[in-house]
Amino acid sequence: MELIGIGIAESKGLKKGAVVNIEATVESIKKSVAEAEAMACCEVETVYVGLAGPHIKSFNSRGVTSIPTRTREINSDDVRRVIETARAVALSPDREIIHILPQEFTVDDQYGIGDPLGMVGTRLEVNVHIVTSSTTAAQNIITAVNRSGLLVGDTVLEPIAIAEAILSEDEKELGSVLVDIGGGKTNVAIYHHGAVRHTAVVPLGGELFTNDIAVGLRTTIPEAERLKREQGCAVSSMVQTDDVFEVAGMGSRQPRTIAQTVLTDIIQPRAEEIVHLVRNEIRNAGYERQAGAGVVFTGGGAMLRGFVELTEGILDLPVRIGTWGSGSQTPCPLGNGLDMGARDLNPAEFATVTGLVFYGDRRRKTHDFHETSSSGFKKFVAKFRSFL
Repeated sequence: MELIGIGIAESKGLKKGAVVNIEATVESIKKSVAEAEAMACCEVETVYVGLAGPHIKSFNSRGVTSIPTRTREINSDDVRRVIETARAVALSPDREIIHILPQEFTVDDQYGIGDPLGMVGTRLEVNVHIVTSSTTAAQNIITAVNRSGLLVGDTVLEPIAIAEAILSEDEKELGSVLVDIGGGKTNVAIYHHGAVRHTAVVPLGGELFTNDIAVGLRTTIPEAERLKREQGCAVSSMVQTDDVFEVAGMGSRQPRTIAQTVLTDIIQPRAEEIVHLVRNEIRNAGYERQAGAGVVFTGGGAMLRGFVELTEGILDLPVRIGTWGSGSQTPCPLGNGLDMGARDLNPAEFATVTGLVFYGDRRRKTHDFHETSSSGFKKFVAKFRSFL
């Protein structure tokens, strides 16, 4: 895989992963896609769309089925049947399943089987992780993409896609916590023994840093964003007490000189709040002592200086920043002569879209039936209706 085009547009019309203004969302999608198409010299037809937000809910389930003939090997139909029994859970009419992720199979009394195909047994069991979404919230995102002139190939939970580009197989096996700090929300996914064990969405993200800075220093949102990126730090001990910088005033007000410690005092409490919420998710899932590979952060919010040190102190786990190709199975698509001009790109900010590409490529090659969505026909109908 080679990176041949990138499109960036200001995110408008979305709040915490949900569409609040569909026309503004459509314009943002059109702008970013047009920029990527112009750079890549090709047209985009089908896209993979990441889902995240408070409307995402997940839980674990278990399914059991019997093998009719004792001497017959377990085949793909048996696996599909046992997964169907695991997905037979009561859901409210306004929710739909977007992922069914097998964790491990059991054949008779043999536990911890990753793939039971070809084995012989009389009883097949499976533990799965089921991810559900609000039907209307997902459909609004799909509608926005369709109105942009694109077809949705599939919807994917964002941390599942990110893991394709960020986590190595060893990290998934030993146990790791993937944390993606986006603009309006933070996605959490816990892996252990090579499978997803827990997923959650925390409704706090990097935008809160910007808003806090804008209010605390009485400046504009663009200026607060610049200060966060250039001067921001999440740990007060990493800042010199005599360091100062200039802040542009709002309207006709004159610029002011602010001490670096003032900015850190604004950022650090919010950073600690996000990390504590992540710690609560890890504890509630029961994997606080099973994350042998530590925590992997990605997303623009995780690029804040001192964030890794702050997280290591609170979680008492090894922490690293995940970027393109930091997982062994997904080589970095950079370094192919792509000229981005003067643009300063942070690879961790593009972990989600890179993961979506790897996820879509794998699904297209393998046609993996383990991650079946109940809404496939609904999505097809919605796309066809939008096309008409």
